[in-house]
Amino acid sequence: MLLSVENLSLCFRTRSGVVRALEDVSLSLAKGETLGVVGESGSGKSVLSFAVMGISDSAATVTGGSIRFEGLDLLTSDGDSLDELRGAEMAMIFQNPRTALNPIRPVGRQIADVLLRHGGVTHAQAKAKAVEMLAKVRIPDPERRALAYPFEMSGGMCQRVMIALALACGPKLLIADEPTTGLDVTTQAAIMDLIEELARESNMATLLITHDLGLAAERCHRIAVMHAGHVVEVAPADELFANPRHPYTARLIATTPRPSTSLAGLEPIPGSLPDLRGELPPCRYAERCERRTPDCDRQPLLRQGDASRTVACRNPIMGDAA
Repeated sequence: MLLSVENLSLCFRTRSGVVRALEDVSLSLAKGETLGVVGESGSGKSVLSFAVMGISDSAATVTGGSIRFEGLDLLTSDGDSLDELRGAEMAMIFQNPRTALNPIRPVGRQIADVLLRHGGVTHAQAKAKAVEMLAKVRIPDPERRALAYPFEMSGGMCQRVMIALALACGPKLLIADEPTTGLDVTTQAAIMDLIEELARESNMATLLITHDLGLAAERCHRIAVMHAGHVVEVAPADELFANPRHPYTARLIATTPRPSTSLAGLEPIPGSLPDLRGELPPCRYAERCERRTPDCDRQPLLRQGDASRTVACRNPIMGDAA
C-alpha cells in the first residue's frame, strides 16, 4: 500500500476552544489508484490533505494515529526527510492556483526551482524541463509562457501550471485539492483528463479532494465520504452510488443534480454540521439523521461488508448486507 492513514485524530487550538477537526480517520491508497474524498465544506477534507503533506497550520496538533507513505511514518519523520519527500515523491495541487503560485516569479522559474531542489539537474536542464512540463500540460507557446507571471495567465492556465509544478519530479502520490474549483465546465474536464492521463503514464496514485460527487463518480476508483471530521463510508465508486449504506451518503447523493431530476426534486440535507468544539457525540451525524436510534449514542459501529467497503453506522441502510 502506497499511503496508509490509520486512526488519525487532529485538533486546532483556537481562542474560542479546541476544534476537533479529524477523529479516527483511516484511509488507504494503492499505486495507480484514484481515491475520492467527498463531503460538505467543513467536513475535514482539506485538513486531511494538509496533514498527509505535513503542512498543517501551526495551531494544529495530531493527537493520535499514523500516516505512512511506503511504510515510512510521516508523523515521526524529521523535517529534512519530509522536505525530501514533498515535491519529489508527494505533490499537491491546491484549490486556488493564483494564491499558491508566487506572484512575483515567472512560472517557468517556479517549476525550475522544484527541479533544482529535487531533480538533480543543472540550471539549463531545469529551464528546459520546465518548458517541457508546460508543453506536457498543453499550454500553448510554452517557451513564451514560461516567462509569464501568474497574473498574466487565466485561471485555467494557472491550474495547468500548478499541475506541471506538482508533477515535475514524477511523484508517486498526487493530492488534488478541489483542482477544478472556479473553472468553467470545459476547462474542468480538460484538467481532469490531463491528471488522469499523466497518472496512467507513471502509475501515480491520486487523492482527489472534492465536494462534487458527480466528478468523484466519474473519475475515482473508490470514494471515502467524510462528515464533520469522520470518515463515515468507504466503497468502490459504482457500489457507493448504487447502494449507499450510510444515511449521510444517501442524503449527499440525493443533493447531487442528475439529468433525470429537476431542481425541485433535489433534497437538502437537514440541519448543519455540528460545532466541533467541546463535547461531541460518538456519531457526529446523529442530530441530522432520520435513522437515529438510542444505540447511536454509543460509539458508532464500523461495519465491513468486504475488504473494500466500510460503514461507520449502527443503523446503516440495508444493514443486513453490511
